[in-house]
Amino acid sequence: MRVALFVTCINDTLRPRTGQAVVTLLERLGVEVAFPQEQSCCGQPQYNTGYRHAAEPLVRRFDRAFRDYDYVVTPSGSCAAMVRDNFPRIGARARAEGRGTELAQAAERAVPKTYELTEFLVDVLRVTDVGAYYPHTVTYHPTCHGLRMLGLGDRPRRLLEHVRGLTLRELPGAEECCGFGGTFAVKNPAVSAAMGADKVRAVTGTGAEAVCTVDNSCLLHIGGMLVRQGSRVRPVHLAEILAATEADAAAGGLSTGAGAEGGGR
Repeated sequence: MRVALFVTCINDTLRPRTGQAVVTLLERLGVEVAFPQEQSCCGQPQYNTGYRHAAEPLVRRFDRAFRDYDYVVTPSGSCAAMVRDNFPRIGARARAEGRGTELAQAAERAVPKTYELTEFLVDVLRVTDVGAYYPHTVTYHPTCHGLRMLGLGDRPRRLLEHVRGLTLRELPGAEECCGFGGTFAVKNPAVSAAMGADKVRAVTGTGAEAVCTVDNSCLLHIGGMLVRQGSRVRPVHLAEILAATEADAAAGGLSTGAGAEGGGR
């Protein structure tokens, strides 16, 4: 099984610890993980803003970077959804415009091998207990792309429920968007902030020490608002929870927070 990590832009530039956690976790489960250096953005910001042609070179780059791997695993529901849902649209439009089948073929190669992390763990590796230990109270926010486009369902929760020491608190209004939405937050800042405020009230109301998701983009939005309110609730990616072990705790390496990477104080 040849597995590659698609780390994504936000994780690479702002939350590299999440990518490291994915590698730690998968290697602990016996998976050899590669990191193709040619990988870059999946094109989601361009495509969602209406610049379809600007996203096309990134479809080609994704295909070149990951063509030789059996699986591409990413700790990002939104980027996985971009590949699985929008790459075929880009290819189909290019073909309809008479520009050949190259992009459609690239999408056909990428789609079946690209998995969000929890999908890969539950559906491919067939595990829900990954040997994790995280002695904190946590609430889980299901992000929009993971919930509505990928249909992750209860996969993240099943994994969290098997983490030793973790107490999972229900999040009221869990299926409501946090307000980030990529460029939506830039184009509609007031609405985005209002939605974020609603989400943060729900998060703090759970009494949890940490809030986790499968997308650091959403965590940056939620976490930034938590910090500005002086909240002690910390944002943490699900991968970091699943990578944590009792050995980490014994060495003093576990915390609820994302530290400097997550905008913590």
